[in-house]
Amino acid sequence: LYYLATTPDYYPKVVDHLGATRLVSEDEGWRRVVVEKPFGHDLTSAIELNKRLHAVLDETQVYRIDHYLGKETVQNILTFRFGNSIFEPLWNRRYVDHVQVLVAEDLGVEGRGGYYDTAGAVRDMMQNHMLQLLSLIAMEPPATFDAEAVRDEKVKVLRAIRPIDVARVAELAVRGQYVRGTARGKRLPAYADEPRVAEDTTTETYAATRLEVDNWRWAGVPFYLRTGKALPKQVTEVTIQYRRPPLRLFEHAPHPGHKPGDEIEPNRLTLRIQPDEGISLRVGLKPPGPRISLVPARLGFAYRDTFGVDPAEAYERLLLDCMLGDSTLFIRRDEVETAWGLVTPLLQAWESAGRDGLAYYPAGSWGPTEADRFIQSAGRAWVNP
Repeated sequence: LYYLATTPDYYPKVVDHLGATRLVSEDEGWRRVVVEKPFGHDLTSAIELNKRLHAVLDETQVYRIDHYLGKETVQNILTFRFGNSIFEPLWNRRYVDHVQVLVAEDLGVEGRGGYYDTAGAVRDMMQNHMLQLLSLIAMEPPATFDAEAVRDEKVKVLRAIRPIDVARVAELAVRGQYVRGTARGKRLPAYADEPRVAEDTTTETYAATRLEVDNWRWAGVPFYLRTGKALPKQVTEVTIQYRRPPLRLFEHAPHPGHKPGDEIEPNRLTLRIQPDEGISLRVGLKPPGPRISLVPARLGFAYRDTFGVDPAEAYERLLLDCMLGDSTLFIRRDEVETAWGLVTPLLQAWESAGRDGLAYYPAGSWGPTEADRFIQSAGRAWVNP
């Protein structure tokens, strides 16, 4: 097992030499190569990287690792959906209003400005981690639970996502960059003032976008992806928000944050990926007293409380799977290229626009106000943990 713990520039060179010295020949047993992200910088470079890898290796020998897929709650998405009969019948456009995927970091670039200024939030998080989470949430049940069947269904979802119309980027996405502020009680400089970041940088440290999966299950249900640095909390979670009841039979009892005229809180299923891995469901229940009314209540499962142990580190699980030859939780060539095909037009539009449309937000906030208006224009709101 060879793990390419190098900068991406060296991936093709290392693999070329492994091939030249016959260290990846499978004449006497298996030989596998683990490739860390980023898998390319855009669609063109991803295709070229895959060509270079496949000049030496068979696809069955290549294990493109994404540590998010090794997290227990990510794997629980599939077992939760397909192993329980009460949720899957409601997992479609008839009952789901929208889906939110949030990857929030409370740190700045922490000395990685040189790398981050060439990447940005979309390349660093959205193209890989977040689209992987979306594909697991939206995929159809696989025929079997072997690696190729699962990955076939994930690719189908990615191919069903409506391409981003470059002319409508301002309607479909928001990008931001943090300025001076306070996060975790610590003063953070503006991103542009971080070491090894260009003074005239237009790199996004925050990105939010709305994607549509054009298939029978999800047509008309928006998927909102949001990620950023220097936000108030370090948290990754997926929220499935259900439609409101069609008829208001009950009063909406006051609760903190409630205003007269507010609608009944919709049911909301939350899958917490990290930290404090778990699953919770928000429902409406009657509070004590003579009045028939509804208040939101939470039903929850915490991984640590239920199983009495902390989940294994993601890399522990993934490297074990690699040694066992199980590629279910690794990313296939067509997944990588399809994901890059989705986000490359967005990146090109932003690069062409320069500073036009780049919003700013203070470190320690939940992002630019433009992002709030972006989702509020559809009558929805961000779910902030």
